[in-house]
Amino acid sequence: MSFAGRRGNNAYRTSSDNTLDGEREQQNEKSDAGDNSGSGQEEEAQQGPPKPVGFFDSRLHKTRIDVAKKWILMTMLLMAFILSVLSVYWAVLFKVEDNMSALTTIVVDFDGQSAPYQNVEALVGPAMTQAAQQIRKPTGTLGWEVRSPAEFDYDPIAVRQYVYDQHAWAAVIVNNNATALLRQAVQNGNAQYDPLGAAQLVYVQARDETTYANYILPQLQQFQTQVTSTFGQQWVGQVLSNNALDPATYANAPQALSPAIGFSTFNLRPFSPAAATPAVTIGLIYLIILAFFSFSFYLPIYSQFIMTQGHPPMHFWELMIWRLGMVLLTYFFLSLAYSLVSLAFLIPFSNTYPTPDTSVVTHADAYGKATFVVYWMLNWVGMAALGLASENVTMLIGQPWTALWLIFWVITNVSTSFYAIPLEPGFFKWGYAWPLFNIVEASRTILFDTHSQIGLNFGVLFAWTAFNILLFFPAAVFFRWKNTKEQMKQVPRSHMQWLLDG
Repeated sequence: MSFAGRRGNNAYRTSSDNTLDGEREQQNEKSDAGDNSGSGQEEEAQQGPPKPVGFFDSRLHKTRIDVAKKWILMTMLLMAFILSVLSVYWAVLFKVEDNMSALTTIVVDFDGQSAPYQNVEALVGPAMTQAAQQIRKPTGTLGWEVRSPAEFDYDPIAVRQYVYDQHAWAAVIVNNNATALLRQAVQNGNAQYDPLGAAQLVYVQARDETTYANYILPQLQQFQTQVTSTFGQQWVGQVLSNNALDPATYANAPQALSPAIGFSTFNLRPFSPAAATPAVTIGLIYLIILAFFSFSFYLPIYSQFIMTQGHPPMHFWELMIWRLGMVLLTYFFLSLAYSLVSLAFLIPFSNTYPTPDTSVVTHADAYGKATFVVYWMLNWVGMAALGLASENVTMLIGQPWTALWLIFWVITNVSTSFYAIPLEPGFFKWGYAWPLFNIVEASRTILFDTHSQIGLNFGVLFAWTAFNILLFFPAAVFFRWKNTKEQMKQVPRSHMQWLLDG
């Protein structure tokens, strides 16, 4: 028993010793493997990143193919973008000559139409209406229309109001006493006769100074020259052949023979001062750009609320509501700075509101001393309409695509606000609903007291702002999801040393 037990103990010890010896061997093997691995890592660390190779190295074969495919795809994408978006800007003036008739210019003949001149045989009025009717209208000419004075209740002031209300771009008014005064001048030798009293030329330059300068005023000048030249030749012939007229008498009024008639110009709202040009044209591009770039300037500031550096992160929805409020507050102050630039360069903002609309007024602010505040509020709402759209698109598409969005946003807004939409192809009628068009129209009303549709202009801008506020939260959710997805990806090792070696 004793032996057997002792033998059994020895057997147990031998088995245990064998087991322990095996475990020790495994540990030694692992240790050796670890040492080898460690030495391999040390060697790899000592070797550093891969050394640069030439472009045609065989190991870059797949990379060359991948880069070529992506380069071709990106180039084709940018070419398509250029052809589509830039074509919008080029197309603005593509049909100007064909659409020139949209610039309606009316001729209203009051000559001898009412007391006390209704019994006078009219000469001046028929000459002007005939000249307007004879103007060729295929392409490239204004939309000349002869209107009856009865449409305006025989009141020339009503014609001025018609032009001010933007129902026509210009009007030629033949005065009721045009022929009567001309006859009296040659019969009585009236040295005080003024040929410019025969007709009126009425327009509102501040409505669109570029369109007037480029298309309307040159043709109006041509019309005046043609009428005075043609009528002058006929009138001189009639006077000289009339034996009842005394040459010594009408010699006292030579202006009654030549030019005989002329036009008094009434520019109801001149575009002045010249410093106002940026406020309704190019300067507004910077309003778009400022609103666009505010995203990249302020995002790092807002992001501090979600960085867990010594504080817990803010709730996502609270952060989005707070950020939206701060964006609108940012636009509030940026639009103030933008508006103060116009004030600093002495654009009038405190003139007395003119009455009536048909009077000629320079520097006619629409709201008197409140004009600047209204102008500031317009720029604020306009910046919100333009900027929130950029905020949403930036969150949705990210870099580098936001650069293409900025180009698209600028071109589509400029194309429909700095050029007269009636002269553009019908495709551009959507421009009436675009933000910058309504900012420009409202700015002209505020600064020059042109025909007001400011309620509609503000309404369109508020609609854009409301729509983008609703889109802001889904865009923010998508932006967070996209960033989270990118952060989960494995970050590749830096190749800075490789670039330095290369």
